Amino acid sequence: MPQIQGRPDKDGVVRVDSNGPYKNYNNVIDTLWCISDSHDQIKATTVGDIWEIDLEKNTKFPLCHINTVNAATGKGELRFTFQVFVCDLVEPHESNEQEVLSDTLDICTDIVSEFKNGLSLSHNMGGGSTTFTGDHTTIDPRRYWLKDGDITYEPFTERFANAVTGWVFNLVVLVQHRYDTCYTPDEDNDCRK
Repeated sequence: MPQIQGRPDKDGVVRVDSNGPYKNYNNVIDTLWCISDSHDQIKATTVGDIWEIDLEKNTKFPLCHINTVNAATGKGELRFTFQVFVCDLVEPHESNEQEVLSDTLDICTDIVSEFKNGLSLSHNMGGGSTTFTGDHTTIDPRRYWLKDGDITYEPFTERFANAVTGWVFNLVVLVQHRYDTCYTPDEDNDCRK
């Protein structure tokens, strides 16, 4: 897997993150996009509402689509929930439907594996975070975590206008968040004086 740096913007420029160990929505979307785009079997990656999935005849398949469901806060963390669709075209007589389901499920588990075990999410992203607890300092090289528990992959067939087949799953990504008011954009913030 290549080094994950970020999704290129409309001009093809990859922006460098300056948030240190703290990630925001853009960072998480860019990471998901890069994991998908770096996968050898995925030919197109899209992000947006489920109804924005581009299924025109010129779309390349297999396709990975990332749909944001919600974001929630927790103690020292932000939780982002995404619906991830991985799909491919099935022949009109459906002779390859089982093969498409098998291949797209493998792709789904590859994406999850990258979040659970992928070195590209820790070592290649500029380090990790430092946590201070009493007299002890702990350095965690990971920048993203998956919510504990199993992931359920749901198959679908003949979905959307192109009658694609594949799998959809919810991916809950946890990132550290400092909830520090010293960094709130406020000119009268006493923390910065």
